[in-house]
Amino acid sequence: MHYRGRLSDNQLLSPLVTNDKLLKVNQSTAQLLVKWYLQNKRELPWRSGQDPYRIWISEVMLQQTTVTAVIPYYERFLTRFPTVQSLAKASQGEVLEYWAGLGYYSRARNLHKASQTLAVNGFPKTFEELIELPGFGPYTARAVSSLAFGQRTGVLDGNVIRVLSRYLGKKVEWWKPQGRNELQTITDQLVEKENPSDLNQGLMELGATICTPSRPACLLCPWSKDCVARKTDRISELPLSKPKRDRELWIWEPSIQKRGSKVAVLENTYAPFLKGHLIWPGAAKKVSKAPKFFAFKGTVTHHDIFVVPVKRSIVGAKNKKLIKWLEQSELRKEIPSSLIRKVLDFT
Repeated sequence: MHYRGRLSDNQLLSPLVTNDKLLKVNQSTAQLLVKWYLQNKRELPWRSGQDPYRIWISEVMLQQTTVTAVIPYYERFLTRFPTVQSLAKASQGEVLEYWAGLGYYSRARNLHKASQTLAVNGFPKTFEELIELPGFGPYTARAVSSLAFGQRTGVLDGNVIRVLSRYLGKKVEWWKPQGRNELQTITDQLVEKENPSDLNQGLMELGATICTPSRPACLLCPWSKDCVARKTDRISELPLSKPKRDRELWIWEPSIQKRGSKVAVLENTYAPFLKGHLIWPGAAKKVSKAPKFFAFKGTVTHHDIFVVPVKRSIVGAKNKKLIKWLEQSELRKEIPSSLIRKVLDFT
């Protein structure tokens, strides 16, 4: 029955949180999900086997990016770097070139750094070891260890958070450590009796294709019968929305310095946006309102950037040693961010 009345938070109990029946219900619930997944999973290029390298690349690419958008980048990247050894041997510039368009370029830099170790030592089989590598956060480490090596550890991404929050009918502040730990414990319990790869992929698949942010297909969901959010008409309220970070306004004054066909760049240590990227020498300052005059505006995460190129040199004595001279023809490979390259059009 689909109850249209609302229950109090204290009444929103799920079979998963009844301690004396926890394992029994977990196993039954998990079995339903795995059965559904094996019958309904999408055929995706990284699901063709359990190669940890291919799984790792896909998981990193899928962060902040949809499956549909990732597939052509993934196939192109794997064609050029088919093994972790080939990735390790490549230059960082070439890796960034093949990553261009996916954004969040620190992911590509960390892939390249981690590949240096993995090419020599191979892939560790546990998330406890994987998490020590550059770019392997809790999610990526758990995903690779469970999908490639069968470690009984649950994954927790946006899709899983949504599925569990609705199924349990719980208002979990998932962006805080306590909330994430609570949901992580539940996913860890779910994989205790089932194939970790199938269970974890089932959770993510359910969130991606059925339990979507809006207009979920509840009638097709294997967990619909016991879903608390569905029973209580709270689907649109769960999961809780993470409070939005206040936007910041910044004026960026990049300075283009040329030496023949080369231009000067340095690693960004002076601006809060695009940290660690190669960037034009310059200055950045936070402001309370947008300037009246600027060349163009860019956006990086919560930063609104008003770009005002300057002709004068803005390089402190300390930073002169950090200058790197690049051929303009190399810029796309070394500087994937279109925001940075666009400055050349206004100088």
